[in-house]
Amino acid sequence: MDKKIENIGKLTGKVLLFGGVYSNLQALEAIAEIAKKEGISSQNCICTGDIIGYCAQPEETISFFKNWNARSIAGNVEIQLSENAEDCGCDFTKGSRCDDFSQLWYPFAKSKLSTSSLSYISELPEFITFDYADKKIAVVHGSYFNTSEFVFKSTPWDKKAPNFTVTESDVIIAGHCGLPFNDRKDGLLWLNPGVIGMPANDGKNSVWYMILDEKDAELTCKHHQLDYDYTTTANLMHKHQLPQEYATTIINGIWDNMEILPETESKLQGKQIQFKDE
Repeated sequence: MDKKIENIGKLTGKVLLFGGVYSNLQALEAIAEIAKKEGISSQNCICTGDIIGYCAQPEETISFFKNWNARSIAGNVEIQLSENAEDCGCDFTKGSRCDDFSQLWYPFAKSKLSTSSLSYISELPEFITFDYADKKIAVVHGSYFNTSEFVFKSTPWDKKAPNFTVTESDVIIAGHCGLPFNDRKDGLLWLNPGVIGMPANDGKNSVWYMILDEKDAELTCKHHQLDYDYTTTANLMHKHQLPQEYATTIINGIWDNMEILPETESKLQGKQIQFKDE
């Protein structure tokens, strides 16, 4: 897939941000209801990629996303599927539990997607840029330089800062790492709205999203938790013999392993996530 940057111009009104749907149709349906309740148009709903992933309804999830007409960039999973690659490109360590699990869910997703859905995801941009509340904003998956890079709140700013420079942005909205956070330094703001397809390792089966708004011409952002029909999601994963450890995480909110997490984030397993919203 060729790199593609899509500039969507200036947005007004509330903007709904979320990532990592991971083939979780029930969570996607729930976030669409939030948009409806908040009066947010589908074109102001932006996903940070990985619409496809661990759960059991990849084709149904893509179909719903297309019909909803929300926006998304391509995550590493979409890029790999578009290129007919043999693995998810998640940058898991070879032979790790996450890598072993991907040998189950990725071929399953690949086998279920229609030609139409594969065509749709192949057209997704790698980055989206827009103007909002007098800020230049760029949406990336992992980072601008590496779609599969894991960037966390604890990631040093010397790793984050070049993303703002190359995109000429004041705000970066990213996904991939699976944890919601906001991090500000020197007038720059890195936001991760979290993912809706899996819990955030906080011991809760609810998932995370974010809403941007303008208050007195200033950008505001607020993290929110999303409740959805997680029981159906987990049952479908059991039915299709997808990784049972992930199905358990859907229910209890605790990650099966923390191979990708830095020490700072690992210590937060099972603890309530709290924000001082920007």
